[in-house]
Amino acid sequence: MPKVTYRLHGDRPPPRPVKLSIPGWGGVREPRADGSHEQPWHCAPFAESACYGLELLYPFDEELRVTSVDGQVRLDADWGAPHDPDMMWPPFRSFGEDYYSYQLSLDLAVPAGWAVRTEPHPRYFTDPTNSTPLAVPALLRSDWWPMIYFCIFKAPPPGVTHVFRKGEPFISFIILPVDPALELAPMEDEEAAQREMRARRLAESRDRLAEGTRWISSTNTVFDATYRNLARAARRQRSGG
Repeated sequence: MPKVTYRLHGDRPPPRPVKLSIPGWGGVREPRADGSHEQPWHCAPFAESACYGLELLYPFDEELRVTSVDGQVRLDADWGAPHDPDMMWPPFRSFGEDYYSYQLSLDLAVPAGWAVRTEPHPRYFTDPTNSTPLAVPALLRSDWWPMIYFCIFKAPPPGVTHVFRKGEPFISFIILPVDPALELAPMEDEEAAQREMRARRLAESRDRLAEGTRWISSTNTVFDATYRNLARAARRQRSGG
């Protein structure tokens, strides 16, 4: 993976690898056992995806509450005096009727051939209160764009409040190849047949692969560790273990 460097303006925490907060937005420490309520961290593909990028933590003591009133974005916070005379203050602005912006005071740099993509923080998808801010995806080509970032958020629908609290993550970044060109085609018959055969063998072997790991949640949903076991085996094979 490429090296990511950063610079910050003002007294703000630096970006960091996404941390799956347990207890927190990643769920509580309920075991994978009959009667437990399913948690986000129980799902290996989600947990791995959630930790794929970087996150930023909200730096201010002032709590911000964002609502939509009569079709307009409302930003409520007791901002007080600017923290830094060189910083835009307040750091949030409405952006049209349905969005609002935040001056991140951050610059991320990645090597040529790579780009930075802003994403909703994964806790947005696990939040039962819908109060997590919804960052709008954007692709930043940092090899020729050295400017300090701002980001855009989608305004909440009526009756919902986005909340920014000190120390809580509110946006994530992933690093990906700058060229989005993909060649898309139907599988050739041989490839499709091979994958179908592998899928059937996996289905037939699932009881053995999941032995000792199957459990039923409090909502009567069946879980097992087939995917996690295969993922571990694939990692060992790649590492030569």
